[in-house]
Amino acid sequence: MLIARSAPECRLYIDLHACSCGEAAVDVRHRLRTGTDGSLDAVYEGQCPRCGLPRRFEFTLDPATPPPPPAFGGPTPSRIICPGQFALVADRQARSAPLRPTADPRQRARGRAAIARALAAQEEVAKFIPPGGFAVPGDAFTSADGLALYRREPDRFTADRLAAVTETYREVLTSYDDALT
Repeated sequence: MLIARSAPECRLYIDLHACSCGEAAVDVRHRLRTGTDGSLDAVYEGQCPRCGLPRRFEFTLDPATPPPPPAFGGPTPSRIICPGQFALVADRQARSAPLRPTADPRQRARGRAAIARALAAQEEVAKFIPPGGFAVPGDAFTSADGLALYRREPDRFTADRLAAVTETYREVLTSYDDALT
């Protein structure tokens, strides 16, 4: 069974795993249950809107208390999403937000949420750097998309580069927070 650290990590995993017909979107219902070993399991079920195929995802939830959203998990790296996938999510979210907050309150709120999610995903990437390491190791990339990104841009996964991008996202998030007050 897949071991997830939080509900946002479960949802991201679902979003990253499209239906066999290629459709990524799926509306899911979710319920919690006690696993056979006493663990807390989360079950997500829905139907592909394109082909009608049933979709089901089962996760065992890590017993550690998760941080509040938009964080995906605590201090340990994900066991179900690779660092390249998190980097791609950070890219998409950051691109969807204006660099500077807009005057429209709804657009500002959407931009802030996107930057917060980009920051959370970016922070996840660094968790894959082993203690005393200087970069995410190549064997941490387990998805086709994540591995392709790593092969194209291996320097992107150095500790210094990750820290610089993370700090930039924090600064942008701060500008959104300042605009909301």
